[in-house]
Parts: sequence; structure tokens; C-alpha cells
Amino acid sequence: MLETLLSFALVLTRISAFFLVLPVFGWQAIPVQIKAALAVLLSVFFAIVAPVGIDPAGVSTLSAVLLLAGEATYGLALGLIVVLLFSVVKLSAHFVERQMGLNLANVLDPLTNEEGKPLGSLVEMLFILLFFSANGHHLFLLIISKSYAAFPVGVVPSIDVLTDGVIGAGSAMLVASLRLAAPILAAFLVLMVTLALLARLVPEMNILFISMPVRMAMGLIMTSMFLPFVNGFITEMAEWMAKLLPL
Repeated sequence: MLETLLSFALVLTRISAFFLVLPVFGWQAIPVQIKAALAVLLSVFFAIVAPVGIDPAGVSTLSAVLLLAGEATYGLALGLIVVLLFSVVKLSAHFVERQMGLNLANVLDPLTNEEGKPLGSLVEMLFILLFFSANGHHLFLLIISKSYAAFPVGVVPSIDVLTDGVIGAGSAMLVASLRLAAPILAAFLVLMVTLALLARLVPEMNILFISMPVRMAMGLIMTSMFLPFVNGFITEMAEWMAKLLPL
């Protein structure tokens, strides 16, 4: 009985840590009761089907605590990598917001109950809808399943492997976000050059007064034009996860 409880506790620890930081499911907008019920339900399923890499009968109390700590660390690392890759679209919107002059514009993000930028929150919500419409939540279950296939219950990768995955995910987040925002940033560069030429050709024109609505309009138009390309990032995100997750 104690051996079964230990195996279930190890499974519950990894899954709970994973869903604690996971996008959407780990946000404050989701009630704690739903999070707990989802973690327990998935833990019951994976405790039945997941392979066990240790002999629970010969585990001491200290070893059990270390095993639980290792499972929690592994689950948090998996969730953090997913969060970093999931934040690419929102970070791209932040780059555009700076060019639009919305640095000081703050709104309450209903998903995290924290202050956020208006364009970033809007694009993130649209990305979430596209993500779930493409059955992206199945990807989260696939990550958990592959983690137990690669590292059974009680067996976790080393800290070096987890650290490399998190650092690689951070680098991929910056590269992918800049690549998504690059066309819009290029359009803003052309706009700023045009405004600079107008300032030289027509000195009496109030460029600062004109540039603000023009930058806002261009940002919204360019974002709406390139928004369909966000849907293609879902497939690319799955490929990044397959490369960076320690599975």
C-alpha cells in the first residue's frame, strides 16, 4: 500500500509542478479547485500506465523526499520551457507596442490578473483561441506522456540537461519573437525615415503631432495583416518543444 502511494505521489508531484506554471492552466483565472481536480485526474491515469523506474519497497524516507524534489524540479523545468515558447507571440506584440508608443498604456490582464499591455493581451488571447482550436492542449498531454516514456517514475534527468533546455528555450523565444515582429518593425523603420524626410522638406509641419496617430494606425493595420501567420507558429512551437524538452 505504501509503495503504491509513493508511486502515485511521485506522479502527482511531476504533473502538479508541470501544470503549476503551464500557460492557461496555470494562470490565476483558472480556479484552484479545477487545477487540483485536473492534476489528480491525470495523475490517476498516468500512475496506472506510466512505467516505474525504481523499487518503491526499498526507498527510505530521505530517498522519498529527494525523489519528490527531483520530480518537482523536472515538472517545473518542463512547464517553464513551454511557458517561454508560449510567450513568443506576446513578446512580439510588445516589440510592436513600443514602436506604436504604447509603452505606458497598461490594462488588467484577465488571464493572469496582472497589469499588461493592450496589444500584447489581445494578441495573446487570439493566439490562445487558435492554439486550442488546433488541439494544442493535446500537446501538453503528449509532453507528459513522453516524459514518462523517457524518464519513468522516480527517474529524472540531470540538472545540466534541464538547465540547457531552459536556456535554449529562452534563446528560441527571443529569436522567434524577433522573427515574427521583423516585418512590422521594418515597416516602422520605413515610416520613421519618411517622417524624417517630411520634417526636413516641410519644417513647419508638426511631425510629433502627426506621427502619433500614424504610428498607431500602422501598428494596428500591420498587426491585423500578419496575424494569420501566428497560426503557423503553433506547428513551429511544437517542433521547438520536441528539440528543447528533456524527453
